[in-house]
Amino acid sequence: MAQYAQSAVALTEMPSLKVVEAFPAAESLPGAETFPAAEIARLAYPRHRSLVGINWLLKRTIDVVGSLVGLILLAPVFLIVAIAIKLDSKGPAIFKQRRVGLYGREFNIYKFRSMYLDAEARRADLEAFNEMKDGPIFKMANDPRVTRVGRFIRKTSLDEFPQLLNVLLGQMSLVGPRPPLPSEVEEYTPSDWERLTVMPGATGLWQISGRSDLGSFRAMVQLDRCYMETWSAGREVWILLRTVAVVLRMQGSF
Repeated sequence: MAQYAQSAVALTEMPSLKVVEAFPAAESLPGAETFPAAEIARLAYPRHRSLVGINWLLKRTIDVVGSLVGLILLAPVFLIVAIAIKLDSKGPAIFKQRRVGLYGREFNIYKFRSMYLDAEARRADLEAFNEMKDGPIFKMANDPRVTRVGRFIRKTSLDEFPQLLNVLLGQMSLVGPRPPLPSEVEEYTPSDWERLTVMPGATGLWQISGRSDLGSFRAMVQLDRCYMETWSAGREVWILLRTVAVVLRMQGSF
């Protein structure tokens, strides 16, 4: 349980009794008021039934094989993108950022850097231009913090490819809900926590259904719930194939 208690998300910093009140399903757990808060969330929202047992093993096999093959085949592309980023602006080619994964456990996500080094410090000045209609996520077309190379690798989704390493390490899956920032999880309602009961993914229904064009956090949550409720190996492969088509059309990305 200690690994859950160490999570930096705000929910885990709430008194356990208050979290029990926030998660009605946890009220029937004997002694729940003494549990670490993230453990209460785990018990209140157990891992979805469609992704346990043989299904989990099958999904993990797809993840390991797919990420390993991808990393090998895309190695030359990674090198070219890294050189272009270094020539375009100061800073490392790979951007590392804390994200929240399964049951609130944090990990470092890897992406090709698409923004200037002071991007986080400048975000507060741009909040008024957030194009998401609801929820804690920030999305902005023509974001001035994005570099020239960054615009290209975002449009082509090349910036996301280093997440294959996260998949290989078991921190992410090829398909699943997008991993949120800790600051976003701080604003989650109890029902939003259901997104964290499956492994976060590099792609998913949100990505193949318009991505940023949807403009709604609630729409994203509904798509994540649909993914969990209808999971199958065939659907997993279908989402991956659809992702390739969306990336080639450069649909919904900015």
